[in-house]
Amino acid sequence: MNPLSVLPTLPRQARSTVALLVLGCCCIGAAFAAPQSIRSLPLQPDGEARWRLPAGEYRGQFRIEESLMLRCEAGAVINAEGEGNALTIAAPNVTVQGCTLINWGSNLTKLNAAVFIQREASHAKVQANRMQGPASGIWVDGTSNVSLLDNVIEGELRLRSQDRGNGIHLYAVHGARVIGNRVRHARDGIYIDTSNGNSLEGNQLEDLRYGIHYMFSNDNRVIGNLTRRTRTGYALMQSRKLTVIGNRSEQDQNYGILMNYITYSTLRDNLVTEVRDGGAGEGMISGSEGKALFIYNSLFNRIEHNRFERSALGIHLTAGSEDNLISDNAFINNRQQVKYVASRRQEWSVAGRGNYWSDYLGWDRNNDGLGEVAYEPNDNVDRLLWRYPQVRLLMNSPGIEVLRWAQRAFPIIKSPGVQDSYPLMLPPAIAPHPQENPS
Repeated sequence: MNPLSVLPTLPRQARSTVALLVLGCCCIGAAFAAPQSIRSLPLQPDGEARWRLPAGEYRGQFRIEESLMLRCEAGAVINAEGEGNALTIAAPNVTVQGCTLINWGSNLTKLNAAVFIQREASHAKVQANRMQGPASGIWVDGTSNVSLLDNVIEGELRLRSQDRGNGIHLYAVHGARVIGNRVRHARDGIYIDTSNGNSLEGNQLEDLRYGIHYMFSNDNRVIGNLTRRTRTGYALMQSRKLTVIGNRSEQDQNYGILMNYITYSTLRDNLVTEVRDGGAGEGMISGSEGKALFIYNSLFNRIEHNRFERSALGIHLTAGSEDNLISDNAFINNRQQVKYVASRRQEWSVAGRGNYWSDYLGWDRNNDGLGEVAYEPNDNVDRLLWRYPQVRLLMNSPGIEVLRWAQRAFPIIKSPGVQDSYPLMLPPAIAPHPQENPS
């Protein structure tokens, strides 16, 4: 029942008194719902502009509106009680270290997060915190030079993946350092939108939709990260001048590395292994086929010294993906090494050095480490196998060998495709990954 509905039955003076009481109660309720200043907590001084939060559970949502360092003791927990942001940083030069944040709001439209870094909060540092909740772990909104270091972020398994927030979300951010974080069971591990000049290094991202997801972001560095059991390890989209070096994708589904409208970028020393076919029947993208590397409408990139192995499909190029330099890579024991359907022939070697192919059957007579016969992985026979997989039963039959011989003898019947004129006889070694034996 609405308390104000009884007002017409009361004397005039009584009506005024009741109305004031109701209004006062409403204001008190709104005040309790609003975020509290971090100063409302029992902080203890720990040096100049440095504060320590003792062990204990602190309920509510809190804001930091002055430059300071907040260090939580072991056992200090901020419980947002299912509402809003657990902690909002609204001042420059703030450090938050060693805190546990739980149970923040689940409203993705309102950008709920464990830690929300506002535009005025440049040079914020969020380090070695633990977060578990339904929406985003750390949301950085339009600021610069933030450092997100060594945080552990866990999503909410009871929610569908599309209803969870991202582990780390950067929007219109410049100069961010995102290093050494661990994210599990969120939607995307690290999502970057319209953000230039940032560095992602040494992050471990598991059991997610996308491990790292780029949209409209340029001049970024992606170095030494690990994705495992995601639906796509590295989704690089609508961006240019990305430096993607020394990353690892293990047991991801559908795609290890996906390049969609990527230009003037470098992929080097990455290892993609055991990419599985998710299949359209599980709600995945039709045609995903477990691709270690998928290149869609991407041009003028350098793809060198990577290893793609033990996946359903090694590399798939389509939709005008031309003028890329592809050399010194190793394609090892993929069920299908290459898929390329286009009207233009592509040469996959640079300066007399091609790639290693585990199914290459050529020879090296002069012992220079290069095959004497070009490797052509998608001739008419391969196209026949793509359209009619059951023909694989005849792979070693005389009929298939006659077809391949006819293509070599009469090049006029060849279809445009990929050729590696200098295939490598041994796979190039790649540098050990910094998370070779993650705990």
